[in-house]
Amino acid sequence: MDRQTKAYLCALAAVLCWSTVATAFKLSLRYLSVAELLFYAAIISSIVLSLILIHQKKWSLLRQSDRSDWRRSLLQGALNPFLYYLLVLKAYQLLPAQQAQPINYTWAITLSLLSVPLLGHRLGRMEVIATAISYGGVVVISTEGEVLSLSVSHPLGVALALGSTLIWAFYWILNARDRRDPIVGLLCNFLCSLPLIGLYLLVTDGFRLPPLAGLAGALYVGCLEMGVAYVAWLMAMKYTRSTARVANLIFISPFLSLVFIHYLVGERILPSSFIGLVLIVVGLLLQSLGSRQKAGRQQRHRVPPAGD
Repeated sequence: MDRQTKAYLCALAAVLCWSTVATAFKLSLRYLSVAELLFYAAIISSIVLSLILIHQKKWSLLRQSDRSDWRRSLLQGALNPFLYYLLVLKAYQLLPAQQAQPINYTWAITLSLLSVPLLGHRLGRMEVIATAISYGGVVVISTEGEVLSLSVSHPLGVALALGSTLIWAFYWILNARDRRDPIVGLLCNFLCSLPLIGLYLLVTDGFRLPPLAGLAGALYVGCLEMGVAYVAWLMAMKYTRSTARVANLIFISPFLSLVFIHYLVGERILPSSFIGLVLIVVGLLLQSLGSRQKAGRQQRHRVPPAGD
């Protein structure tokens, strides 16, 4: 099997995992509170990531982490998984999965907007158009097609879903500056977040013996969504000869997710949810195209340093 085939298989495995996440969240929240699901899933993810590090013979990298690494993980762990998943899971608790999942998918648009004040980036014309189209899709979804009335059935749920994209985008910017091995950094973040999640659970719901069905859901979320999918995607990026070709596979995920939501959660998929998702994905594709065009222009106009 050649490297590109391995890349496609790893990417498809990650996409399949992420496609089932909305369903897993919704089903698990029938048995567990938001804090309980996050707490047990984070523990399981920490175990899975530890086993992956041991399998890859990278455990020594974790032991080499210094104080600055752990301080970084304290901040990053507070953002993800703690705050990010609190907002995401609460949004899934309040919203139909067919609404929460596509809205959460706009994090890449949020990232481009957040990059303006934080990184000094400028939005190109294509990126502005992409932002308008994607957030137009959010309006279609959140109003269930009643766009002119602007009547949102679950305003708090929509606000939480959009807020989660802000947390994730900010986390991504911080994480992009982290020079540690990605899996080592993620494990450190999860380990640092566990006391925060445990304290939140103690204060809000308290500890109880969770039902078996809830634990099964937490096992699935922690193992696949928070662990295996992330590692599979990293491996796909490592093996591929064309990052863009593999990255485009991610756009399969939200549409496949609607199928699982319909058949496993039992939601009747509204036309507005599908139309809104199409608008969001079109916006993301346009944003990606705009970013590549901007990068190409910058490369063509780069002033070569002395000696080039």
